[in-house]
Amino acid sequence: MKKLILSFIATLGFCACSQDVEDGRIQVDLIFHNGAVATIDPGLTVASTVAVKGEKIVAVGGADLLEEYVAGTMIDLKGNSLIPGFIDSHTHLRGHSRRYIDLTKTTSIEQIKGLVSRKVKELGTGEWISGYGWSEDFMAEERRPLRRDLDVAAPDNPVLLTRAGGHSAVMNSMALRRAEVDENTEQPEGGVIEKDDAGRLNGIIRERQEIVGRLIPGATFDEVKDSLVATLKAQLALGITSFTQATGSVAMSDQQSNWTHTYPQWEQIYHQYRGELPRAYIQVFWEGAESMEVFGKRSGEGDEHLRVGPVKIFVDGGFTGPAAYTKEPYRGESTYRGHLSIDPDDLTLVIRELNAAGWQSGIHAIGDAAIELVVDELAAALDESPRDDHRHYLNHFTVMPSSETMDKMADYGIAITQQPNFTYTLEGRYVDYLDGARLEHNNPLRSPMDHGIHVAISSDVLPIGPMVGLYSAVTRKGMSGRVFSEEERLTMMEALRAYTLFGAYLSFEENIKGSIEPGKLADLVVLDRDLLTINSEQIMETKVLQTWLGGRLVYEYEGS
Repeated sequence: MKKLILSFIATLGFCACSQDVEDGRIQVDLIFHNGAVATIDPGLTVASTVAVKGEKIVAVGGADLLEEYVAGTMIDLKGNSLIPGFIDSHTHLRGHSRRYIDLTKTTSIEQIKGLVSRKVKELGTGEWISGYGWSEDFMAEERRPLRRDLDVAAPDNPVLLTRAGGHSAVMNSMALRRAEVDENTEQPEGGVIEKDDAGRLNGIIRERQEIVGRLIPGATFDEVKDSLVATLKAQLALGITSFTQATGSVAMSDQQSNWTHTYPQWEQIYHQYRGELPRAYIQVFWEGAESMEVFGKRSGEGDEHLRVGPVKIFVDGGFTGPAAYTKEPYRGESTYRGHLSIDPDDLTLVIRELNAAGWQSGIHAIGDAAIELVVDELAAALDESPRDDHRHYLNHFTVMPSSETMDKMADYGIAITQQPNFTYTLEGRYVDYLDGARLEHNNPLRSPMDHGIHVAISSDVLPIGPMVGLYSAVTRKGMSGRVFSEEERLTMMEALRAYTLFGAYLSFEENIKGSIEPGKLADLVVLDRDLLTINSEQIMETKVLQTWLGGRLVYEYEGS
């Protein structure tokens, strides 16, 4: 297969074809031909040829377009796929300080300990160490890293390592001591400080890890900028040409948060690297009506490279804790239903203020109780201050709410950005914490769509690569191969549309991107196989061969 891929890639190089336009053909810059072009147009047409001039698509159709158009660059797709660039409508991309360890590919606690020990040698005794990306589902030891593990690796350095997904973290004894957290510390509102069977801290804090993390020294933006730019460019290799950054703020700060970049910082990067980075839609936190007025921008303002996104509100926790707010207790629990992350009265105030001020909202709601609360609040705000095209939406929507709530979402135009990849990567968490219909219908797709709700697909970094999301959307399989509620499956064409055009809708940009149609930006991805015809088990083997942003080649697979 590798030889076939490399052979195909060799044909994708630029072919300088000098053509005389006097033969009546229209001169364009770029033509893709002889492929399976999933246009994602209203008819979900599959074409074979696309002509591009400048940043825009000028024609889409069959092989007969080659008689109408001529280009200096001809790309023979050899029957493989051309699709619109993926639009990841909920992700977290950020730069990292010198204290940071990337744990996203770790497969054992021993490996984590080794990385921590090396960072101790690099930084010296007493320095804070942070990291992100571990998951017990991938650990050879089949458990989470705990305080005792980090104490061995770093007895004299405070350490805080965040789990993949960001809803819990493990820290060592020195970090807990510096934060003055011990066995007598009261449980924080909306979170859990875990203890072992003997009543001692095990080092895990769910949802409220900032009670320790607040002590980690912030980095300057200059320190994290290069790594942020590298992270952004890495999205292009995944075929992601647009994304919504799920955490941001409106205020400029000299010290960089370990989690959030400010909108002025995004402006700085996108001014310097204009046209080189995937298009961005930046969510911001609500900082009060007065502060938002001083900020002076609203959702959707900006240009095709960088825009202000919706207001982000955390309403409950996640399932890696677990802390999502559910209507019924978790499996095996008599009363525990997770937590709200915001006081209901404060939620009412914020939603009504932002809606009345003309902002869009993108609200984190995972548990069914949280979802129903948010939908009721959004509906009440829209009744009070009606808007024709608000595009409020929910992030996640993991535990399916009542049919009545989904009907209300459709009636009020409340959308969803869903992560089917969670069904794959978080399978173990759902099996541990959920049961019955709420387990089988985790991260539902077909049900909300059938209710008339607009459903986009995104990643939330678990993992970022779109192929896992597409695979889970069409198979409903977890990591073990178990199938969860086949009723929630999408076709591949539906999944592609949800990962492209429907994401563009959430940023008010469906008229300029998200499908392969004349007049739209030429944000395009060449794949090494036809996703519409391959066996579903081949989806995660699919490679991105080229990524084009506005008609410019911004990524090419190594060796091509």
